[in-house]
Amino acid sequence: MQNAGIATLGLNWRYLAFDVRPDQLRTAIEGARTMGFVGLNLTVPHKLLAMEMVDALDASAKLWGAVNTIRFEADASGKTLARGFNTDADAITRSLSEDLGLELRGAKVLLLGAGGAGRTAALKLAAEGAGELFLVNRTESKAVSVADEIRRRNPSVKVVVGYPKSPIDLVLNATSLGLKPDDALPFDEHQFSLKQTRTAYDMVYRPAETPFLQAAKVAGSQTANGLGMLLYQGAKSLEIWTGKTTPLAAMRAALEQNVYGAK
Repeated sequence: MQNAGIATLGLNWRYLAFDVRPDQLRTAIEGARTMGFVGLNLTVPHKLLAMEMVDALDASAKLWGAVNTIRFEADASGKTLARGFNTDADAITRSLSEDLGLELRGAKVLLLGAGGAGRTAALKLAAEGAGELFLVNRTESKAVSVADEIRRRNPSVKVVVGYPKSPIDLVLNATSLGLKPDDALPFDEHQFSLKQTRTAYDMVYRPAETPFLQAAKVAGSQTANGLGMLLYQGAKSLEIWTGKTTPLAAMRAALEQNVYGAK
């Protein structure tokens, strides 16, 4: 996706993937700075750790409390600084709106998972004016913490820790359940039925259709996976690094080819 965008823009750059252990993240960031990298993307579990490892935080990272994009930039003295950004939050709501046609204002949403991605999604949905949020997490204290944060930031949004009893507009899976074919569904079927929701969204995009989305489709829900979210957060990162409008069509085509194969 990123290399397709880079090629379309005619840049002599290359986007590469590296496995970095959490205890080596600071060293990796410093190594990238020293080697003249333009920037970095970070994924789980580095997004929260990086908050304390960059020199400056963009307003987006401060607002959502996580860094998934770093840009290396020179200050007035010529020193290279690492600035942290968050492109995840806007990507989540853009994908929900475009891929599901969902009106977020006033929506009733069940959010499964209150970790890094789930927390960002919950805060962003609240900021967009969701009417009611139901938060479920394996460790309940995390869901309680996110609920408390939402109440402080957006007191008009009703937040419940637990499952809804009545129909909702969206159930969103922000857990990693679904990455493996033998994974269990990300919710308790004794406490929630997919027949209660109009739409279902899974942040997992590989496989393209998880057991969760398959079950939601059978239950009559409109479904979408996390491919749109991945596309939009990546496109925004490329825009931050280049200062140019990103070629979404080329990036989407490369991403769909990688995830879905030839059509």
